[in-house]
Amino acid sequence: EIVDPMSGILPPEVVITGPELTPEEEAANIAAAEAAELEGEDDLLEEPVPRATFRARLSRARSTFSGYVGSILSRSEIDSDTWDELEEALIRADVGIGPATELLDSVRATVKERGITTPVDLIAAVKDEMKARLAGSVELARAEKSPSVWLFVGVNGVGKTTTIGKVGKRLTDSGSSVVMAAGDTFRAAAAEQLGTWADRCGADLVRGAEGGDPSSIIFDAIASAAAKGADVVLADTAGRLHTKTNLMEELAKVRRVADKGDGTVTEVLLVLDATTGQNGLQQARQFTEATDVTGVVLTKLDGSAKGGIVFAIRSELGMPVKLVGLGESADDLVDFDADEFVDALFDQE
Repeated sequence: EIVDPMSGILPPEVVITGPELTPEEEAANIAAAEAAELEGEDDLLEEPVPRATFRARLSRARSTFSGYVGSILSRSEIDSDTWDELEEALIRADVGIGPATELLDSVRATVKERGITTPVDLIAAVKDEMKARLAGSVELARAEKSPSVWLFVGVNGVGKTTTIGKVGKRLTDSGSSVVMAAGDTFRAAAAEQLGTWADRCGADLVRGAEGGDPSSIIFDAIASAAAKGADVVLADTAGRLHTKTNLMEELAKVRRVADKGDGTVTEVLLVLDATTGQNGLQQARQFTEATDVTGVVLTKLDGSAKGGIVFAIRSELGMPVKLVGLGESADDLVDFDADEFVDALFDQE
């Protein structure tokens, strides 16, 4: 990938695709991922499962913090080594150097203002500062007049189509009517995968020919939803193109066309894989420029040791993380809770 060394942002003409793969390798990778996503989900959709909790599912992310926090709490006072350990813990967790420095500068001011002298109170101040900076509404916006349109964007392999299926289940379980738009026409089997989810949660599906115009399909889905009086349109979009068209140009077109339909685009949700850490920020910047992203869905947070990316997204991009994946089942896609998240990271039990 070609990255501007000053800004860290990919030039507009560069399509974010990850490592170059042969068509056969890419097809094999996607097929394996889809099989893993779908395996056993019929049972998970039919049988109630315990609510996923941050504390129970963030063991890998917590392990990044636990050693440092334990070391700090074992000290008798706050010294320069204490601050160094805090900074290293945040950076290793992928909070990012800039956000980590800014956060600790604020905590230093709090320590001075409150006369904090013990490591226990210092950790409490760090937690309070992180919670305050992550606070904000995670509610997914609905239009006053249906249908509301939620566009899902992101590169291939982050779990975008599966996320749409899980969001669809949440909506139909709560009594909303849903239309899914199979707008990722450039990926083999994307429509079939979305169709499986539509069948499972009782949503309607609008699809077109493979390689067809994604904008037209999403426009048709919005029209269908309006005619049927459906509440929400969930639109899948391409994460990689097999044409000379630039991905970001294609997504910008999708947004423009969606805005012309009978519905209202109230959410543009960027789906990121938490395990990619800081690389996700580059994706976020590019997609935001093309589609005016309103929030992030962070998948695979339970499998990542880089939980600090949540903080980096909020601090550097001013963008809320609205949903997080804490497991593979449909019920493991949960609303982001800043308090639960921060408490889980620092939990020493």
